[in-house]
Amino acid sequence: MEIPIPFGVFPTSLKGAALKWYTQLPAKSIDSFGTLVSRFTAQYAMSRPHHITSAALASLRQSGDEPLRTFMERFASLSVKIRNLNPEVALHSMLMALKSGPFVESLCRRPPPNMDELRARAAGYIQMEEHAEFRKAIRDKP
Repeated sequence: MEIPIPFGVFPTSLKGAALKWYTQLPAKSIDSFGTLVSRFTAQYAMSRPHHITSAALASLRQSGDEPLRTFMERFASLSVKIRNLNPEVALHSMLMALKSGPFVESLCRRPPPNMDELRARAAGYIQMEEHAEFRKAIRDKP
């Protein structure tokens, strides 16, 4: 059987593990380009990047000893990966993910209208946390 053009060109686009997989296919196990596509897709389907949805924010939580700055950076890092994230969903997710404390209490007393306001208010609490940590380090210094 004569090898069709796609079979002849296809291996030249492969390298590493994909090339090894292709060269180890049993002889005559690929009868058409469609079969090759199906086998290749089945082999490497798990390697495809997964789209992150807003549901990923639901499991996000600020840990008890996690500084607000670290959590805000972690939240931002995840939320920028979510396509078309609804601002209200982001705001609600942030409010639910924060640990209890003075910052959350202030948000409960005066809920922020949007994420920009929440971030601006968080900046003040981040400064207070970091200042308190700095003072503690100075005080505990031998």
